[in-house]
Amino acid sequence: MNRPQIARVAAAILYVSAGVLHFLFPASYVKIIPPFFPAPLALVYISGAAEIAGGAGLLMPELRRAAAWGLVVLLVAVFPANIYMTVESPHNWILWARLPLQFVLVWWAFRMAD
Repeated sequence: MNRPQIARVAAAILYVSAGVLHFLFPASYVKIIPPFFPAPLALVYISGAAEIAGGAGLLMPELRRAAAWGLVVLLVAVFPANIYMTVESPHNWILWARLPLQFVLVWWAFRMAD
C-alpha cells in the first residue's frame, strides 16, 4: 500500500469512527452545539451520518472526490461548534490546540479529492 492509500484508509477510519461515536454518545455532541443552532440532536445525527458516508466514500474511487469535498464542507460547518466548545472551556488547552487541527483536517480532506 502506498502513502496516498494509507492516508485514505487512515482518514476513512477516522471519519467512520467519529461518525459512529455521534450515534453511540449523542449527548456529548449535543452539548457542544452553540445554542443558536436549531435541533441540536438532529444536527448530531446528520453530522455523524455525513462523517460515516464521507469516510466510506474515501475508499471508493468513484465517490472519493465527492466524499472528500463533502468532508471539507462538513469540517467547515462544524467549526462553530469547535469554537463554542473552546470558548465555554477557556482553560482547557486541548480544546485550544484542537482549533488549528481543524485546518489540518480540512487540508487533509482537500488532498483526498485528488
